[in-house]
Amino acid sequence: MISYYGCLWLVSLLNLVWCFVQAWECTLGKEMAWNILSLFTTSGMLFLEVSLLAFLLQGNHASGLQALTWTFVISGLFVGLDLLLKAIYLFGFGVPLFIDNSEHPRQIKWGLWVVHRLVLTAIYGSILFMYHSKWRERPAFYKFVAFMFILNALELFACALTGNGASFGFWLYSATIVCYHAFCLPLLYITFLADFFEEEDMRLENVYYSEMKDASFFDADWE
Repeated sequence: MISYYGCLWLVSLLNLVWCFVQAWECTLGKEMAWNILSLFTTSGMLFLEVSLLAFLLQGNHASGLQALTWTFVISGLFVGLDLLLKAIYLFGFGVPLFIDNSEHPRQIKWGLWVVHRLVLTAIYGSILFMYHSKWRERPAFYKFVAFMFILNALELFACALTGNGASFGFWLYSATIVCYHAFCLPLLYITFLADFFEEEDMRLENVYYSEMKDASFFDADWE
């Protein structure tokens, strides 16, 4: 879990830089730097999302080490394919995926985003609507999935509208991107890591208590 925590900090720093250099998107000569930064930032955030889902969906069927190993393998494959596809569009076809321009929309770009958001919406939706799923026993995880499902559904709708030239779709897409970068990482921490560190603290307290009890530290209280 410490490795996941480290990844969260690294992606958070990338996301913070992404927020501070928003002007690069509209600055001549900075377009490629902005696209590269956005590519790695969004890929890192997607890696954390997939890692969380992959780890929790394994449940109790694997040990901690096995679960963590499979988590990074699955996440790495999924995000690697996603990163490769975006890199082909960005560097191979010269499509500026992360530079938004409502005056000159690119059909190929918005088509890719529609497919991308459709896949994510389907994944989150399939988890969300498992009525008999045991994940309803984890309210924080279920709320995270519900939030991401709604956000991706809105982005899917916005991409479809923007691809067809609707100005409202461009505004909605921009709003959802801001919400994604603002709320996704804090929700990941609250959903998973906060509970993990709380459980770890309780485990350590129990260990300390057992050691003190074995050392007869509390015997004086009974005399």
